[in-house]
Amino acid sequence: MLDLDRYIPFTRDEWADLRAATPLTIREKDLEALRGINEQIDLDEVAAVYLPLTRLLNLYVSATQNLHKVSATFLGTMAPKVPYVIGVAGSVAVGKSTFARILQALLARWPEHPKVDLVTTDGFLFPNAVLEERGIMNRKGFPESYDTKSLLQFLRELKSGRPEVLAPVYSHVVYDIVEGQEVTVRQPDILILEGLNVLQVGVDSNEFVSDYFDFSIYIDAEETVIRDWYIDRFHALRRTVFQDPQSFFKHFAELSDAEATDVARGIWAEINGLNLRENIAPTKSRASLVINKGADHRVTDVQLRKL
Repeated sequence: MLDLDRYIPFTRDEWADLRAATPLTIREKDLEALRGINEQIDLDEVAAVYLPLTRLLNLYVSATQNLHKVSATFLGTMAPKVPYVIGVAGSVAVGKSTFARILQALLARWPEHPKVDLVTTDGFLFPNAVLEERGIMNRKGFPESYDTKSLLQFLRELKSGRPEVLAPVYSHVVYDIVEGQEVTVRQPDILILEGLNVLQVGVDSNEFVSDYFDFSIYIDAEETVIRDWYIDRFHALRRTVFQDPQSFFKHFAELSDAEATDVARGIWAEINGLNLRENIAPTKSRASLVINKGADHRVTDVQLRKL
């Protein structure tokens, strides 16, 4: 539950009005490339929800950059380039990945911060071999399935201004870390970190992943709605990604519609829904901004944390 005294609530229309004169800088063809499987989002949604957010974030980023310059002037030092870090959290199937990609595309069109990188926490999952050895393969996505120490080290190095920071690569096709592959992050103006666990606790009580965030966003909807989205996405994946011979889930491709629905409901009940209730939803109150979605995937209202 949110402590509503700590947040300023906005209806969809009230939030949309805060766009002011922020221009819409992407077109339908751009949006098509950014949509996830089974995602429903149009340019009206971008204008009403994303543009006010990018205007707010542009102001925050500029203020933070100026603060770093002021501190460096006071200390008589050269300030290293430190990225502004935005965390995006929420359940499986709630639309985090699409949200993060669109936010990245829009923020990169602001001249003050043209270099915007996106990293997902999937790359910080332990490899399947480790999960199997520990007997937690069926807990993938739960806090214990992540190499949180490595994720925290990545964020420490990023925030220290290091010229290059490496992150592991995860493949949703083979459902595992890709050995020998890494993504290199080279001092972006903004880094978006997207994942289930970004607002959860760290390896001990003294450090959290969210300690390294300048701003954080939690995407929310009723659990029954997210469950239905997950089932719909499962069917869409069965017709697409699961058809790949390299897919870890290729055995699901031959299921009938009824069988696929039963399997998806079971996975939700035993894994994703459980993880949402136990580990993800309780972190919502840590977010700087909570975005609420209705059954039609459209944002209904938002809550902005008071400064």
